[in-house]
Parts: sequence; structure tokens; C-alpha cells
Amino acid sequence: MAGAEYTGENEQGVLHVQGNPLLRVAAFRTVFPEPLRALASPESWTGLLQLEAAGTPLRRDETVRSAVRDMLRHGGYKPTGRGKPASEYLVRAAEEGTLAGINAAVDACNAVSLHSGLPISVIDLDRAEGPHTVRVGSPGERYVFNASGQEIELAGLVCLCDAQGPCGNAVKDSQRTKTDAGTTRTLSVIWGAAGHEARLARAAEWYRELLAEVGAATDAVTIDQP
Repeated sequence: MAGAEYTGENEQGVLHVQGNPLLRVAAFRTVFPEPLRALASPESWTGLLQLEAAGTPLRRDETVRSAVRDMLRHGGYKPTGRGKPASEYLVRAAEEGTLAGINAAVDACNAVSLHSGLPISVIDLDRAEGPHTVRVGSPGERYVFNASGQEIELAGLVCLCDAQGPCGNAVKDSQRTKTDAGTTRTLSVIWGAAGHEARLARAAEWYRELLAEVGAATDAVTIDQP
């Protein structure tokens, strides 16, 4: 990935994952050719935000939805109601016709998550502070997840963390590290489940293919998981 730097993990290109044996993770970093404010999503992506989009390499699968929920339950978290996986929120928004474009980073993420059934976190690397790890949230941990200041409790929920603490998960990402108009570098984490490794790999591949369409360079992160 020419011209890109990444020092967010504990070692160059490695993300350490612990605390949930049912979790499978794929991750990669992205460098965009210009800030997101100047980078429009291709018109072809609009159709990808619809439930019955044609030509997608992945389709929603009820067994995947159940496996993701079971993975999130492992630490004691209850992935129901307002705490359901982000991929399920996307399905509801698509059904209601309210799933719309935001920026190239988020639009590609949402398209892949919608059709793969796998939740995805995307953080702005310049708003986060390395190193990054994945671990289960502790009792009392929480973070603000939107501009109005609402919080999500993280106990038992597997989370992406930076030096300041949790900043992303399969339900809601932290407002602190979300992308904005000035974003040029991101870290994407796809939250998969044991038994669905092939789907996870294909989702990551398709996601990176979409980002290449806007001139972004991506580089896979090695997952270190016991």
C-alpha cells in the first residue's frame, strides 16, 4: 500500500483478539486518496443499500444472524432490542427505505454489512490512539455512541479498543472515533462468528473491492487470536 502508514496495533499490522472463542475477526486499514468530504460514493453503490440488490456476492442468511447473536451472548451481553447487532439495524432501515448514503467509508461498510449479515466497525485512525486490541467490555465501561450523547453499556460485549478504551463493537461504534468529512485513514473490523469463516473472508474481500472503486488503498491486518 504505497504511501500509507499504520502503527495502531501493538505490532505493525497485527490486531490482538481475546476473550471470546466464538468470535472470528477480519480487519484492514484504508487510506483514501482525499478527505471523505471530497470523495463521492459511486452511483452504483446506491442500489447496494437496498435489500434486493442485484449482483451482490453475499446474501443475508438466518443462520448467520443467529451465529452472530450467539457470539455476542458469550460474554453475557444480550443482543436484543436496542442492543441488537448493527447489521440488523441496517436491514430494518433498508426495509423502511431510510438507509441512505453518508460517505464513501460508511457506505461501503453498510453495503457489505447489509448483505453479509456481519456487523462492521469503522473508526478514524486519526481520531483514535493506538495500540488497538479486541477484548470483552468490563462492568461499568460505556461510551457515547452518537452526537446527542447517548451511551451504550459495554459489559460482556466484545469491543475494539484503543489506548483510551473501547471505541467500537458489533452494535454501536463510539462517537469519539467515528469518521467525519475530514477522514483520510480508517480501520475496519468485521465481526464474524465461528463456523462462518468463509463468509467473513468473502465479506472482507468484497469490502476492499468496493473501496478500490473510489481509489482507496487497503492493507489487511493480521489477526492474533489464541
